[in-house]
Amino acid sequence: MEDSDTYAIVDISINDKDINIINTESDSENIKNENQKKKSPLTTVIKIQRDRGERDYIGFATLPEQVHRKSVKRGFDFTLMVVGESGLGKSTLINSLFLGDLYKNRKIPDVHDRIEKTTTIEKKTMEIEERGVKLRLTIVDTPGFGDAINCEESWRVCSAYVDEQFRQYFTDESGLNRRHMQDNRVHCCLYFVPPWAHSLRQVDLEMMRRLHRKVNIVVVIAKADSLTVHEVKQLKTRILNDLDEYQIQVYQFPECDSDEDEEFKQQDRELKASVPFAVVAADTVMEIGGKRVRGRQYPWGIVDVENPRHSDFTKLRTMLISTHMQDLKDVTQDVHYENFRAQCISQISQHAMRERGKLKRDSMGNNNDVVITDTDRLLLQKDEEIRRMQDMLTQMQEKLKASDKKHDSIIDV
Repeated sequence: MEDSDTYAIVDISINDKDINIINTESDSENIKNENQKKKSPLTTVIKIQRDRGERDYIGFATLPEQVHRKSVKRGFDFTLMVVGESGLGKSTLINSLFLGDLYKNRKIPDVHDRIEKTTTIEKKTMEIEERGVKLRLTIVDTPGFGDAINCEESWRVCSAYVDEQFRQYFTDESGLNRRHMQDNRVHCCLYFVPPWAHSLRQVDLEMMRRLHRKVNIVVVIAKADSLTVHEVKQLKTRILNDLDEYQIQVYQFPECDSDEDEEFKQQDRELKASVPFAVVAADTVMEIGGKRVRGRQYPWGIVDVENPRHSDFTKLRTMLISTHMQDLKDVTQDVHYENFRAQCISQISQHAMRERGKLKRDSMGNNNDVVITDTDRLLLQKDEEIRRMQDMLTQMQEKLKASDKKHDSIIDV
């Protein structure tokens, strides 16, 4: 069949809110005359160019491509916080994950400095480009965590930093110029557990209990090559039992859709079964059987960090970068940040109600006669606005509670 231009008559009745679309090939003239007789309020003729193999092609199927081009042009942001005591290989793991060297000028403190060491925040940002996709990666390190003799207050600095980034984003979002907003919120926290611990320690439990409703926590067993396969399984079981006993919510993988292919479902099951990830990291590249790999040389052999029998490093990298990076950002936006935002709006509303109540009492105290002034009218209007905001907050909380069934998060306002 040869290509030809045909017409579609779109009869739109605005009064009855009824839209009828009629497509035709040969009897278009007759239908035009019939629609003219109906004298509809608005009649539009849409010219459709028919391509070979596709009939009535409009073109909105290119929307994903448009979104992709716009997103690639704008670039992506991702902030990763690493928490753990010194010597667990945090910097080595980050360098291995992103194939860079973020700690060239790092100074390792001596034992005297560690006695009174306090937890600090160090930010390192790097621009990564892969196949035309740009990623602005921010690594938030916490040197000094768990190094002091008294670690009771180690969690405060990390929790305050997460809150500060939420507060800054809330301020920017509420401002006038929101076009060039920068997202510095922490999207994921890699929490390192030492291999010599039999389970989660008190400092680990306290830290995760303070952060688990603010950031996505991914537990990592560091230097897993110092444990046997049986010891790794036992430590993973104890950590999961501690998390369940103390009701600490770590990052939960989203469920696969039913239309996903079997290979993706199998990969998802393997990732879920590997939590917490027992990893081995290495900066050294060596040659094994004619193949260059990242590994560690020991007298009894070589540990290949990308070998799934030696380490969960590949699974952690797959989850963190290839498959769940966007979901980590979505959970941060839809759950953790919305919790913080709802709390801020509630506090602002309560403060405004107290201030207006105080002004109203002062106004009534200055005038013995009960007279409704312009100030009183404004106060009543503001009170009504606050009540409407509270209704909106209630609706928002109900939506978030519905989403919390998936992510196990509860709004506490």
